[in-house]
Amino acid sequence: MSFQDFGLMAELLRAIEEQQYTTPTPIQAQAIPAILAGGDIMAAAQTGTGKTAGFTLPLLQRLMVNRSDSSNRKVRALILAPTRELAAQVEQSVVTYGRHLPLKSMTIFGGVGMQPQVNKLRRGVDILVATPGRLMDHMQRGTVKLDGVEILVLDEADRMLDMGFIHDIKRIIKTMPRARQTLLFSATFSKEIGILAEEMLRSPTRIDVAPRNTAAETVNQSVYPVHQNDKRALLQHLVCTGKWEQVLVFARTKHGADRLAKQLDREGLTATAIHGNKSQGARTKALHEFKSNQVRILVATDIAARGLDIDHLPHVVNFDLPSVAEDYVHRIGRTGRAGRGGEAISLVSPEESKNLREIEKLLRKPITQLQAEGFEPSIVAHIKPAPQGRPGGGKPRGNPHGKRPANKSRGRNRANAGGGGGKPQPRRGR
Repeated sequence: MSFQDFGLMAELLRAIEEQQYTTPTPIQAQAIPAILAGGDIMAAAQTGTGKTAGFTLPLLQRLMVNRSDSSNRKVRALILAPTRELAAQVEQSVVTYGRHLPLKSMTIFGGVGMQPQVNKLRRGVDILVATPGRLMDHMQRGTVKLDGVEILVLDEADRMLDMGFIHDIKRIIKTMPRARQTLLFSATFSKEIGILAEEMLRSPTRIDVAPRNTAAETVNQSVYPVHQNDKRALLQHLVCTGKWEQVLVFARTKHGADRLAKQLDREGLTATAIHGNKSQGARTKALHEFKSNQVRILVATDIAARGLDIDHLPHVVNFDLPSVAEDYVHRIGRTGRAGRGGEAISLVSPEESKNLREIEKLLRKPITQLQAEGFEPSIVAHIKPAPQGRPGGGKPRGNPHGKRPANKSRGRNRANAGGGGGKPQPRRGR
């Protein structure tokens, strides 16, 4: 099957070709013809399966087919997303695939000024990508109206429910025409999603290409047992010996993410953190630097990383295991996207053994355990320089330069590692 088989217009096929895509992914193969047919759909697809293009392409075509010559440009398609990053990435997809079409789009989210968004809305847009909170702000101010919406997309609906947006979503939908096409995308078909679908969709076509809570088959998963205080040194060892150039690292807390990023950066591994306490400008800058390989390691919390769309991301590391097993699947879904291979590594302390058991129970299979010499949780070993080779081979080193601190300070430095590894100790003046 090819994209030509869907009957997409020449302008869309040209944009697809420019992105060097030739074969539709499973979600695209099912969603595109269903959306083009005009009915509602309820689709389960994890991030990285190509779902954004799966609804963007047919949405653009339907808007062009029904396009009028009216100069009164109303919002004709609304795409709701749970986070700022995901909203920005979805709108970029709209721009990418709609580059040869005369349709206008924009994105609105919080953390930035209202007035530039108001000014652009006044000039008129066909496609609006928004987070629920900021969209409600505009609606209350009367700067946006949704009475002309023909297509509504709820992207990552399960995450929007988790984040407490359900009441905003219901208020937003009440202002739209009932005669619209609604497209609901979720990583899972939970009971709550089913209730939402019953309220908002009309006889939807159900598409399920991502069985609930399953990890992508293209992701190679492994676990390294390690003491909590040794995690940072092991992470450095894996990055350096494996010569990893782009790594997304998950920390449990915002403070832990900041602390770990600063420590890695001081050791010569360029790193930055992204989490909810960062300003939108700082988050955008961090993501841009990571995508453009200016920064080697991006340390993120679950909420901040949700919806991150990073092509060819080869490595994801769980510095801390998530407290909720389902979040593990979402985390490792950052790699192995759209059929590409990826690697997901978890650094697991003895205290996290229960979390690991819950994750393996969810996956219905054990995760392969590996050992890095010198980091086994059952021994206390000095960090020695490691030869170049694959992760876990040879004697590990404690930092990218092959130098290690004096043995008396080793415990203190590691206790300060990000992700909650012990209480930080004050540093003595020099």
